[in-house]
Amino acid sequence: MSETAKSRAAELSHLRSRDFASGDPIPLPLTMASIFHTPGVGTGVDQYGRYDNPTWRAVEHALGHLEDAQCVSFPSGMGAISSVFFALLKSGDRVLLPADGYHATRAMAERFLKPLGITCDTRPTPTFLDGGFKGYSLVFVETPSNPRLDICDISAIAKAVHEQGGILVVDNTTMTPFGQRPLDFGADIVVSADTKAVNGHSDVLFGHVASRAPDIISKVTDWRAMAGGIPGPFEAWLVHRGLETLEVRFDRMCSSAETIAQRLKEHRAVRGLRFPGLNGDPSHNLARAQMERFGFLISFELTSEDKAEDFINNCPLIEAATSFGGVHTSAERRSKRGDAVPPGFVRLSVGCEPVEELWKAIETSLDRISG
Repeated sequence: MSETAKSRAAELSHLRSRDFASGDPIPLPLTMASIFHTPGVGTGVDQYGRYDNPTWRAVEHALGHLEDAQCVSFPSGMGAISSVFFALLKSGDRVLLPADGYHATRAMAERFLKPLGITCDTRPTPTFLDGGFKGYSLVFVETPSNPRLDICDISAIAKAVHEQGGILVVDNTTMTPFGQRPLDFGADIVVSADTKAVNGHSDVLFGHVASRAPDIISKVTDWRAMAGGIPGPFEAWLVHRGLETLEVRFDRMCSSAETIAQRLKEHRAVRGLRFPGLNGDPSHNLARAQMERFGFLISFELTSEDKAEDFINNCPLIEAATSFGGVHTSAERRSKRGDAVPPGFVRLSVGCEPVEELWKAIETSLDRISG
């Protein structure tokens, strides 16, 4: 971790204390309110729960500290993504999306943007620069891509998109601000499903939009207020709690993933292994240039659907689950979610278990299906 990242991590839990008065609670209070006391004109204060909430502001302040940008919170990652689309796009615009990223982003564009007269094209992440970006109002990338973990060059894409007058949005869900900060590489907007590693405890849906452009933040905030896509105060409180341990959890998860990926590389049952931290991975050199850590996701293939299900369902330290980034190691056979991957393709999300115990469980399960 860089010295700057260490500084951000050290300061994160103390952001609120800068304004403490004697007797203030050190943990974040939970403000459950839809209305506020507003005598007289009442400007400059909280008025109504659809517009603002003190608990939102605390989690947005913490996320903004990590992103070095203004942040707007949402009740899910898709809420954050949809806010960018609907706040910034208009009929006649063209949008470019990853062909191999999270499927719901493409599905939303197909079902809800196209009928509004917005053209939506797709392109594979590894060759995202090919073809240029002429005519695109908004370009959306996901790097590393979910689930294959391909990577694209954020700096090069940002430069090319800006030369054509477009906006670059990066989905940074898989990396968190401790693993990668796309705004530092020229992206205009970061979106994230904080449901995953940012919260980390698999008990809340949440998302955020971050940008250093005030006009973008203003439009996204206005969209949230008018559309009503707001997070609940309790959900925001839970995410704030998770944020305070993010650096510790993320460090453990990434370090364990590096160890496990190296060992998976040598196992006879595994093929098609992808992890950006591995020497020889197609994305390794680029990952070293733009990522502070290599992440906690690993993808690989087993020889059949049955063997993949057997491996996941019968490993005592793996939970069969569709999400990722929690303290529990989890895995999923992604073809059953509609991803264009082989039937035996597995996405493994490494959690916070002690790495040697976790590896023993994984190795035993793999040995059983390959014996």
